Amino acid sequence: MKIKIIALGKIKEQSLSSLIDEYKKRIGKYTNIEIIELKESNLRSLSDKDICNALVEEAIEINKYIKKDDYVIPLTIEGKSLDSVAFANDLESVFSFGKDIIFIIGSSYGLSDEIKNRGNLNLSFSKMTFPHQLMRLILLEQLFRAFKIIHHETYHK
Repeated sequence: MKIKIIALGKIKEQSLSSLIDEYKKRIGKYTNIEIIELKESNLRSLSDKDICNALVEEAIEINKYIKKDDYVIPLTIEGKSLDSVAFANDLESVFSFGKDIIFIIGSSYGLSDEIKNRGNLNLSFSKMTFPHQLMRLILLEQLFRAFKIIHHETYHK
């Protein structure tokens, strides 16, 4: 069993990269984790048509890393909100079926409907919008917290 995070866009800040690497290392104690960083589509303009086309292009790239049996969790603002314990319970349940879990963090313009519809669980961390680079760190922190909960280990609150 493995966790993959498919994320559009690069991390530019070294301090953020260091924190991301630290959480990947901590999670590595519990499971294999991989971050797949994909390039955001270049938008010629901010027209709705260009944004839609960019999201379709990004979906094509995202789908190259998803297998039929993967459990897919796109992060979407309109997704389901969970507390940390419920999130841990959901992860534990998926792992009990031997499935790999794929989290998808979209670009600045979100994710295509195709990717959202492919999701087994569309997950929202908040109704607020976060930079996608920061969302990567937030997701990793919550994954680490979930593994601590699953293994009945203490973790700060």
